[in-house]
Amino acid sequence: MAFALITGASGGIGQAIAARFAADGFSLYLHYHRNQEHINRLQNQLSRRYPQQTFVTVCADLQSVNGAWQLLQQMDQPVHYFVNNAGRSHVGLITDVHDTDIDTFTRLHLNNPFLITKKLIEPMIRHKQGRIIFVTSIWGITGASTEVMYSMVKGGQNSMVKALAKELAPSHITVNGVAPGAVDTDMLMDLSPADREVLEEDIPAGRFGQPSEIADVVRFLATDSAAYINGQILSVNGAWHC
Repeated sequence: MAFALITGASGGIGQAIAARFAADGFSLYLHYHRNQEHINRLQNQLSRRYPQQTFVTVCADLQSVNGAWQLLQQMDQPVHYFVNNAGRSHVGLITDVHDTDIDTFTRLHLNNPFLITKKLIEPMIRHKQGRIIFVTSIWGITGASTEVMYSMVKGGQNSMVKALAKELAPSHITVNGVAPGAVDTDMLMDLSPADREVLEEDIPAGRFGQPSEIADVVRFLATDSAAYINGQILSVNGAWHC
């Protein structure tokens, strides 16, 4: 039974990715930090629907220095599919960013994903099999005013994807990124109805993306059909900022 790890599984995109992988027969490690109610509901739903599979919740603060260790020490099965989806946005001028925010942001988006990946690839290399997918952001490609710190770490993830893909390709492991545009999740809930309308009008497709649309691309990258796609950042954005 194949196991996959999905970080940030309690969020809108994470839940959609988990549902997509579970439907294809995967057992899952479902990582979360604070949203215990959401992750428990997801675990219960998946367990009822797919009783032959295993769904394990893993709580870890990936903003902390020991976040990677907190996560990894709760896992006792090798993982050949890793979806790094955990993250959060930050809106504000660079002059208003506190030094502690920089530390927690880089740990969440760069340091701990690096350490988790470093550990998880050991069995992948031994078995010459593995898929690693980072859910990044369109801002990691184009950059965004008032989201400089977020753009910085997401750009770092994109660069890690490209570099690691070259390193692991001889072991038949693929590393790719999915960079969503504006997706209809809680991340957009802080916008007023008027701001949401303006944003939608700015997107050529005329609407926000749906979490399931991101999940479908992530799942595709984990299939054998995507075995020759490696080191790529696929932006799912409705032609917005493309």
